[in-house]
This record gives sequence, C-alpha cells and structure tokens, in this order.
Amino acid sequence: MAGTILAVLATIAALVFGLQRAAASEAPWCAVIAMTEDSVYWDCQYRSFEECRPNVLAGNRGWCNPNPYYVTGPKEPKRPRKRSARPQ
Repeated sequence: MAGTILAVLATIAALVFGLQRAAASEAPWCAVIAMTEDSVYWDCQYRSFEECRPNVLAGNRGWCNPNPYYVTGPKEPKRPRKRSARPQ
C-alpha cells in the first residue's frame, strides 16, 4: 500500500514539475552556441531569426534554432466580414 501511494505521488510530481510552459522571458529563437566539443549553450532571447544571426556570426561557434520550449499565446478568433448588400 505504501509503495502504491509513493508511486502515485511520484507520478503526480513528475507531471506537475515536468510539463512547464516556457518562461515569459524566453523567445521563439535561440542561439545554440558550442562551448566545447561535448557541451552547447542555448541562448533563447531572440524574437526573430534576424536578431539571432549576428550573435552567431560574431565569432561564436553555433547556429540559430527555433526554441523547442516556446509556447505561443492564443490567437485572436477571426471576425466574420460584414457582407455588403447587393444592389437590385
């Protein structure tokens, strides 16, 4: 019984803490910079590819990549256009 409760609590904790949305400061583009041969640094603060590109071209070994954790806000629903009356 205690093992089952512990397993359920661990599953709930994994769901609550593992599925977090991107922080508000994160942006849709990241500069992925190779620090060493085995490690890379993701600098996710760029709003567009054009903002990211100079950072990578400034001597850093890396590339620009879309942020895999970025979540866009809800889109505004499309409003139907008003139809004009046809002349008879």
